[in-house]
Amino acid sequence: MHQRTSTASGRPSGTDGSDFSYRMVVDSRYQKVAKGKSQLSKIIFIQAVIQLIVAANSFFAAQKTENFDRCAFCSVALGFISLIIGELGRKRSRSNFLKLYVAGSSTAVILSAVCFAMSRNPLEVLRNFNSLLPPNFEVLKILALILGFLVQIYSVAITASLIRNMAPPKRAS
Repeated sequence: MHQRTSTASGRPSGTDGSDFSYRMVVDSRYQKVAKGKSQLSKIIFIQAVIQLIVAANSFFAAQKTENFDRCAFCSVALGFISLIIGELGRKRSRSNFLKLYVAGSSTAVILSAVCFAMSRNPLEVLRNFNSLLPPNFEVLKILALILGFLVQIYSVAITASLIRNMAPPKRAS
């Protein structure tokens, strides 16, 4: 059998290099989708850590006061479910899952803030901020809420960009 040998320059045999203009080029939107998926993966991880902090805080507060806060646990459950849906949508490039993820995680963040505002007077918590440090977890919960809100805004922007780039290109007629 006859084997083809490559030239010294590393170019495949049978080409002189002049066919570069005919080769396929990856469309920029596919590169944007790959970048968006990578960013969304990091965002989902950060949101999962924040959800764990809020869940642990709610659990310890429930043990300490022996008062079960259903609203907080519902927001945590909704947050974890939406993160799972978001990860599935990211991995499988399903825009419907990503839309559901944005709606669910946004609802969870808003519900968490509403639960905190309903359970305590936020102005009173901020006035007594220094007295809350080690024994109470209020400071941690406030920081998790603020960080969760900021990450959620970034998540919505990244997911909207990802969904827009995943859509097939518009055909000019």
